[in-house]
Amino acid sequence: MMSWKEDSLGDVCELINRGVAPKYIEEGGVAVLNQKCIRDHSINPSLARRHDSAAKKVNPDRYIKVGDVLVNSTGTGTLGRVAQVRQEPNEPTTVDTHVTIVRPQPGKFFNDFFGYMMIKIEEEIATSGEGASGQTELARSVLAEKFRVSYPDSLPEQKRIVDILDEAFAGIDAAIANTEKNHANARELFESYLNAVFTQKGDGWVEKTLGEVYDVRDGTHDSPKYHSEGFPLVTSKNLKRDGLNLEKVQYISESDYLKINERSAVSVGDVLLAMIGTIGNPTVVEVEPSFSIKNVALFKVPQGQNSHFLKYYLQSGFVVSKMKKEAKGTTQKFVGLGYLRSFPIFVPSLSDQNKIVSRLDDICTESNNLESLYKKKLTALAELKQSILQKAFAGELTTLLENAIDEAVA
Repeated sequence: MMSWKEDSLGDVCELINRGVAPKYIEEGGVAVLNQKCIRDHSINPSLARRHDSAAKKVNPDRYIKVGDVLVNSTGTGTLGRVAQVRQEPNEPTTVDTHVTIVRPQPGKFFNDFFGYMMIKIEEEIATSGEGASGQTELARSVLAEKFRVSYPDSLPEQKRIVDILDEAFAGIDAAIANTEKNHANARELFESYLNAVFTQKGDGWVEKTLGEVYDVRDGTHDSPKYHSEGFPLVTSKNLKRDGLNLEKVQYISESDYLKINERSAVSVGDVLLAMIGTIGNPTVVEVEPSFSIKNVALFKVPQGQNSHFLKYYLQSGFVVSKMKKEAKGTTQKFVGLGYLRSFPIFVPSLSDQNKIVSRLDDICTESNNLESLYKKKLTALAELKQSILQKAFAGELTTLLENAIDEAVA
């Protein structure tokens, strides 16, 4: 077996350091990369800003070079993302103080091997920040001393491994792109049919307003005191594309719950709609509710009408587009109660509503099943990538390539 070594990251690098605290200017100076530039193991220089290098000089070793790996080093959700500089920058380029430059010792690594080596430990890096939530920092010393890296002595062996990884990952990336396209198509199939139903109205459909067909109300506009337990207060944030989500709900007292419900009590069969922020996400209340609502539209559906017909109508593309276009507000968009009551709707007979809902339910189920299938495949492909990296850096890549590609594109 080819001889492999194991060292700390600091022992195999000549530089592990943050960039400059920029003095921003609109033109001139030098390009300075930030954390937004580093995503999906790639560097996007179009998101870089400009630093006044005349007012504040940049240490020569802080200009990025081919072979460097840039590591996002602050903030939950961004910390740990890595990307290698694989081609010479078009201009002198540095990074800001939220990004760490990790530069290998000259001649020790085949460039792309070092890049893959850093991707292999990316998940570990992401969990190594220290500090309060949202303010996590990755210290230089932690990056240099905590992480152990394995590599073969031979540069030709490193290149051989890179060639295998490049080919395997190209196959996986092609499979990912195809799966993502199929995933999007599955959703578009349902949305296209849904939109067609309500834009190509059938015979006997009567033009009304929402207020003429339904009792349209909204929840409280007050801000009751929150408690660690009690009755959930549902807001627009709790209405999601796939229904009501109470995971991050706030709780109110029984007295506030009863007061709010005097004018806007929610019942089974009602339809809820987000009025503020992300406008839409209509939801039918399917089980006996024990919550109140705030800044949420409430549609009381009378006998002779199908709640799910209204939900699908409010979910259709042309309705969503119209509401977003006509919404009020600057910092946060909203639609008012009067607007919703006067919003147009074409209403067919109940029997036609039931037929439409049944067909839409079938297509929605089929679409959701396909989406779930494609999500699972995307997860499996991502896990396959990580598995290949683990094997590559354990010296177990000899017979892996053919099976890996076959599994990726299956």
